[in-house]
Amino acid sequence: MKITNDNCDKFKTGFSYIQEFMKGLDNSPGVYRMLDVQSRVLYVGKARNLYARVSSYARETGHGPRILRMIRETASMMVLSTRTETEALLLEQNLIKQLKPKYNVLLRDDKSFPNILVAKNHRFPQIKKHRGHKKEKGSYFGPFASASAVNRSLSQLQKAFQLRNCSDAMFENRTRPCLLFQIKRCSAPCVGKIDTKAYRESVRDAERFLEGKSTNLQRQLAVQMQQASDRLEFECAAALRDRIRALTQVQSSQGINPKTVAEADIIALHLENGQACVQVFFIRANQNWGNQDYYPRVGDDFEECEVLEAFLGQFYDSKMPPRQIILSHEIENDDLMAEALSMKLGRKVLLQVPQRGEKAELVSGALRNARESLARKMTETTTQKKLLESLAVAFDLDVPPKRIEVYDNSHIQGSNAVGAMIVAGVDGFERNQFRKFNIRDESLTPGDDYGMMREVLNRRFSRLMRNDPDREESYWPDLIIVDGGAGQVSTAAQIIEEYSVSDIPLIGVAKGIDRNAGREEFHLVDKRPFTLKRNDPVLYFVQRLRDEAHRFAIGTHRARRKKDIMTSPLDLIPNVGASRKRALLAHFGSAKAVKQANLADLKAVAGISSVLAESIYEYFNE
Repeated sequence: MKITNDNCDKFKTGFSYIQEFMKGLDNSPGVYRMLDVQSRVLYVGKARNLYARVSSYARETGHGPRILRMIRETASMMVLSTRTETEALLLEQNLIKQLKPKYNVLLRDDKSFPNILVAKNHRFPQIKKHRGHKKEKGSYFGPFASASAVNRSLSQLQKAFQLRNCSDAMFENRTRPCLLFQIKRCSAPCVGKIDTKAYRESVRDAERFLEGKSTNLQRQLAVQMQQASDRLEFECAAALRDRIRALTQVQSSQGINPKTVAEADIIALHLENGQACVQVFFIRANQNWGNQDYYPRVGDDFEECEVLEAFLGQFYDSKMPPRQIILSHEIENDDLMAEALSMKLGRKVLLQVPQRGEKAELVSGALRNARESLARKMTETTTQKKLLESLAVAFDLDVPPKRIEVYDNSHIQGSNAVGAMIVAGVDGFERNQFRKFNIRDESLTPGDDYGMMREVLNRRFSRLMRNDPDREESYWPDLIIVDGGAGQVSTAAQIIEEYSVSDIPLIGVAKGIDRNAGREEFHLVDKRPFTLKRNDPVLYFVQRLRDEAHRFAIGTHRARRKKDIMTSPLDLIPNVGASRKRALLAHFGSAKAVKQANLADLKAVAGISSVLAESIYEYFNE
């Protein structure tokens, strides 16, 4: 790769600048960046021929309003030439995700998808939800569109195959079956209710079902049920009947399952009034594993081919593509996109825009979902804008806020203390912007809510000042709401003053005298507390914000507390892994007994060497 230097007149902008800049370009493929007078990236684009592509911006006619605005704001350009067009496509999408240019299509919500994992690191494999890197040994099935889609499938699979979902530590310490055994959701291998061979057959059946071989599986189960009935083994026949029924429920909960499409992503786009919705359906093993809608940032003059191509590049940047991607619209560089995705998957990826047959019906259904989702989104956005305007009037704000940050704390007598920040804006809650803060200051008095709020806001604003001191990005809040009264507002106001951002409005929400919903008192800096009418929509809106912050804070606190409870002291001992930990627990019965054991007893444990026994003893008896 090589960088083409920008050595044209720095004082020219717009068309005149581009006309000078293009003289130094050649016909190689590459990526170009257009920047404004403050060197902020306006647009990132790729080109098969850099000279031809950039010269198209030098013409003063034939551009839409968006491109005209972009050209007029352009004060400098950067060009990076590449060896191939595919390399240019991949680089373009990486830069768009990293730089978030103003005039590009931008995928705003790009989270990973969950999978079902049948873990194989235990003699009785566990079935569970998995998200993230596939490091654990086992069989992975997915992606599923959402955690709820995985949970529904797991629930039905437990009914059908009765596989355990408990952790290995819980499994090893069971002395009697848990509730899941009683309700026929688990075969209780932990206490020997099923042998290894029979359990592994259930695991194999579950994997065959997740691979799309459910028809043969149900046929075999039906034969086994009849044979059990003929042998007068009615209890076994009833269990097989329940398994067949559960499998049927799984299939019905998955919606329409295609017959001719084994593995594909169905991607449909609907554009309307400068807004877009992309609907993605995940088809794996001839089963519909859910759908997800996305609302990429677009403008008034984007075309379907441009939006869909940008979406594909950014969507699959961090995800493995399937062997087949079925689209609602053609894209311009379908050959380059197919080549780039094939390189990522390691085998051929086919892009299709079907015109007839089952695939066309699948696209039609996805398009209908996209159209309906966008209509709902536009209605919600309109309502949200009205609420933000009313909020500005009620609290005497200069303009309606575009980004509201709400803060709350949660703890039990100071233990497992966490702070939480939620974000809301024109599009409602922006959950990918939610943040949690584990309270680190050990000098705080347990239960000091003011000290916790001070630490949370300090960390939040120090990061903002470090990353964007000029407040040019959209991550700065237009309004801060804290859960609390005058004390919390005073604490927050001090932090805001320290960072010289006192122009950000601050509101405290207290529960009022009788602590009833609807009687909340609102505290502003240097103003008397006041209330809103009980039927005021703004009151309900602020209550929703406060309750969401409260829910997020409590959920974060509970997760941290549960993690602490589940953590064993043995986990922290060097060179003591899972097998040695099991040996110690099997020998002594509990971690507390291991802690109290003498050196001779530790050396007597199978698998624990004399050197390791001394290390364990020294760890607990410093």
